[in-house]
Amino acid sequence: MPVLSRANIAFLHDILWAALSPAIALALRVGDLGPYGGFLTVATPTFTAVAIVTFRATGMYRGVWRYASINDLITITRGIGISILVALPVLFLMNRLDGMPRSLPLIQMMVLLVLLGAPRLLYRAIKDNSRQRRRAASGQAVPVLLVGADDQADMFIRHCAQAPDAGYHVVAIIGRDASRVGRKIHGVEVICAVAECGPLLARLKGGALAPQRLLLSSEITDGDLIRELLEVADEHGMSLARLPRMTDFREAEDRVQVRPIAVEDLLGRPQVVLDRAGISRLIANRRVLVTGAGGSIGSELVRQIATLGPSRLVLVEASEFALYTIDMEVAERFPAVDRRAVIANVRDRAVIDGLFAEERPDLVFHAAALKHVPLVEGNPVEGILTNAIGSRNVAQACVAAGVRAMVMISTDKAVNPTNVMGASKRVAESYCQALDLTQTGTCFVTVRFGNVLGSTGSVVPRFQAQLAAGGPITVTHPDMERYFMTIREAVELVLQASSMAVQEHHDHGKIYVLDMGKPVKIVELARQMIRLAGLRPDHDVRIVFSGLRPGEKLFEEIFHGAEAPVPTQAQGVLLASPRLVDIGELSARLAELENACLRRDTEAATALVQGLVPEFTRGLAPAG
Repeated sequence: MPVLSRANIAFLHDILWAALSPAIALALRVGDLGPYGGFLTVATPTFTAVAIVTFRATGMYRGVWRYASINDLITITRGIGISILVALPVLFLMNRLDGMPRSLPLIQMMVLLVLLGAPRLLYRAIKDNSRQRRRAASGQAVPVLLVGADDQADMFIRHCAQAPDAGYHVVAIIGRDASRVGRKIHGVEVICAVAECGPLLARLKGGALAPQRLLLSSEITDGDLIRELLEVADEHGMSLARLPRMTDFREAEDRVQVRPIAVEDLLGRPQVVLDRAGISRLIANRRVLVTGAGGSIGSELVRQIATLGPSRLVLVEASEFALYTIDMEVAERFPAVDRRAVIANVRDRAVIDGLFAEERPDLVFHAAALKHVPLVEGNPVEGILTNAIGSRNVAQACVAAGVRAMVMISTDKAVNPTNVMGASKRVAESYCQALDLTQTGTCFVTVRFGNVLGSTGSVVPRFQAQLAAGGPITVTHPDMERYFMTIREAVELVLQASSMAVQEHHDHGKIYVLDMGKPVKIVELARQMIRLAGLRPDHDVRIVFSGLRPGEKLFEEIFHGAEAPVPTQAQGVLLASPRLVDIGELSARLAELENACLRRDTEAATALVQGLVPEFTRGLAPAG
């Protein structure tokens, strides 16, 4: 190692102060050093010799002054403490500590902490400030405003100060609320609350370091707030992004990448508190079967169920590729889960009966369905066979096999349906409600919710594909609204409702409805997605209104007028009162419906569905 390496210079610096520390501490304690000359003659070389050994041994020179931190101060404290503890018995043997004030070791320790720690922190501060100034002046760093003062913001500011090529210069912080305004994180001030950021951006716009980006921390999750920030950023010619994840800071030596805002962020809501213990009790060590296991909801059900330790997991899916995909994912992520993948269609009653008799599941999650409204409108018999008759087949197989509970996934389109898809799902709801009221020994739980983000064929992937192609984005109607939630949130709430229904089964025949929050205008969603892509709506990318498709509504509903909503003990889950249907009459009508579908008699089949769902008005919903 070179004689004048930085570590050796630091070592010499520390030993010099160590040699002087007994005299400085004693001067602070007694003032006049004259009577203590003999003591210092012994104490100074003794402590210096001990420090030479212990400072090296305790690893005080493995750190770099440029990155001095609390950990380095802890190491210094340990080195000083050990040095004093070793020196004291040595001095006792040499002069019985004659003339030494009892408080001297503590004073000496405080003195050395200041003399050794302060230069390191000062050096780091000078380096950080000079680097930031050079980077900002050179224009190499993008000036940014942070929104949210949390641990993530703290790490980002430190990274920008330390990394040679961080790429960003933090101008200021915008707090989640006014409680932290005026405070600082590593010298960067929280200058206002989110509600006041519009006027602030207007003031900063003409400055030398006018921010070019708003970066959101992890504490900003409210979709309404994020949409407002997107509007404000767009108004001032800025982009909006998220701070890197905490793990990204540990993995990157220089530049870390900020993350784009996802559509899920725009529609996000406050996190629902789940009864995870109750959900775990529902699934753990039970035999679970999922129909439609390869679909958007079914596959997420499989993932979350697999994490809860079922004794066996049976995946039922009509699509070979979809089943292969989810089966391979479970095999890789959850190798300990005993599973079986079965290609089967819920419309095939004999196959479903045989499978249930063989597997004897404890719980069945029925997610198999045909869900695309225009396709089912064009193929009504297929939709009725899968959604209505298929659900009946699964329900009857559950009763025959002694299944503890069947959970049927339904949709908001089953409320006052204007399309065959919604009406067929309402028939399935009615049958499961009626069976539950007969108390067959199987608990039938129906869970109803609206659109999920990112599901196959849904509006968000379609908009993303249109954006990638350069537009235009097609929206059916300027007033169309829909409820949205993420697939993960929907499945978590499905499991929450299922747990509550199965373990406290006293609301027979009722439907559990997930609280979808506020409906979102589809045209506004399109505009926000265009802005997230860094483009301008109606300028860079056009929005074209194509008109309502057969069976589409302008507004979806989650409750029928006869279903008075009742809150439950589970946050985010509501209960709809049952509309009673006689199981005998319903079974007979379903048999007729099945025969009409097998004859491919579309007119008779839709007429029977109309009779089973009186509120079904097929065709376009009235505007408004």
